[in-house]
Amino acid sequence: MEPEVQVLRAAGGFGRARRLLAAASWLPCVVLGLALGSEPLLTALPGHHCRPDPSLLPPALRALSGSALLDASVPRLGPARGRSPCLLLRYSEPTPRATPNGTRSCTRGWHYALPAAGLLRSPVTEWNLVCEDGWKVPLEQMSHLLGWLLGCVILGMACDWFGRRVVFLASLVLATGLGAGEVLAASFPALLALRLLHGGALAGASLALYVARLELCDPPHRLVFSMGAGLFSVVGTLLLPGLALLAQDWRLLQGLSALATGLLLLFWGFPALFPESPCWLLATGQLGQARKILWHFAEASGVDPENSPEEESSLVTELDVLSAGSPQPQHHWVLELWHTRVTWRNGLILGFSSLVGGGIRASFLQRLAPRESAFYGPYFLRAGLEVAATVFLLLTVDRWGRRLVLLLSTLVVGLASLLLLSGVQYLPGWTLLSLSVLGLLASQAVSILSSLFGAEIFPTVISRGRGLPQSLEDSDRLRRSPLLRGRLCQDHLPLLPPSYCQAQTQLFQDG
Repeated sequence: MEPEVQVLRAAGGFGRARRLLAAASWLPCVVLGLALGSEPLLTALPGHHCRPDPSLLPPALRALSGSALLDASVPRLGPARGRSPCLLLRYSEPTPRATPNGTRSCTRGWHYALPAAGLLRSPVTEWNLVCEDGWKVPLEQMSHLLGWLLGCVILGMACDWFGRRVVFLASLVLATGLGAGEVLAASFPALLALRLLHGGALAGASLALYVARLELCDPPHRLVFSMGAGLFSVVGTLLLPGLALLAQDWRLLQGLSALATGLLLLFWGFPALFPESPCWLLATGQLGQARKILWHFAEASGVDPENSPEEESSLVTELDVLSAGSPQPQHHWVLELWHTRVTWRNGLILGFSSLVGGGIRASFLQRLAPRESAFYGPYFLRAGLEVAATVFLLLTVDRWGRRLVLLLSTLVVGLASLLLLSGVQYLPGWTLLSLSVLGLLASQAVSILSSLFGAEIFPTVISRGRGLPQSLEDSDRLRRSPLLRGRLCQDHLPLLPPSYCQAQTQLFQDG
């Protein structure tokens, strides 16, 4: 990555323009947090029971109303004697003193305890996704997660092929259209397909924005700006229940989310707020476009692009070095990572740690809120612990390092889960609660840090992971600059043999 480092340093480093753009990239995270946080609200399961059907009751009981009718129609189950959510009482004999001798399924629909998660109407209540159709709720959740996964894979590769800006804007267009399509969904299968595609579009927008922000920042500032974006995303998540209370209808809520995404496209569609990543342009050989962006960075940072101190090269010189030989734009395939075993092995390890951190989170949440009707407690607790995990990473990662904090957080997750599994019957309630909160906090930290760590170890463009051959190619370009030739062998001594450096130096001295 030496050519990119030198060019960005000559363009003013992490100066005023890059700082403002990196900070501006926080604001779209609020809208993306709103869109991504809607899934728990749409699938919240309200308390419910069967509507009484007087035609199934004996003649003497058909005139009942209110709670008496419910007692005669809906059975009570369990130690708490709660009303059954899916059954009605069955009477075999139509005599005045007939007693129930069994149960049967609901015949007239359900009565819901509303509002559920602030909504008077949701997909669950509109299409009665309860009891026999209750399996459709996890199906919808899995569809959204599958869309997110496919969006990360497909649109992630598109980021390397077409650029961060193109994928970000295309994903916003898709997310706006698909969000509006959900408002008009006439059936549950239509909503299922739209949620699948919508999850993929949101994944593409989030991923492109995350990578572009990371490439705008230099290594000392990556953690701060990445964690700042995470906090803004939590702000969007916290605003969503209030927006649901105002909307009270899931279609209106989705419409407002689509409108916010469209406004985001309207403002962040301008190149001034979201330019293409100069690192990606340099790595793919698109030097003409990179020159315009870097020239703006240099001027905004108070650096003269054409002149520089004697110990450093100017931006013009650095770009001329990269332009030597008229390089053509190059795009590469993700399978080229196979040539760098260290990179893909680290990627597998970080992917597995992220999978563990995200997968075990549901178990900790279930222990904190065992009742299905609970919504606000787990929702705000998860958001609060994400803020706590972000602050913890801000205080420790730059001091202790990515690897140590990741190992420590993974160890805490494992210990908390093992203690909960082995001591659930013996430990007091406050201990189980503390372990669940600690495990949830550590799992949040593992997920956040795995994403940051993974983005830093992977190359800007996949082909750069081929290692030594590509590094030598870049070094050959640097050798053509008289200003950089003197420090070339010192910078690349681990890659180049001493005899090669001596021969190049002698050729330069001989003219």
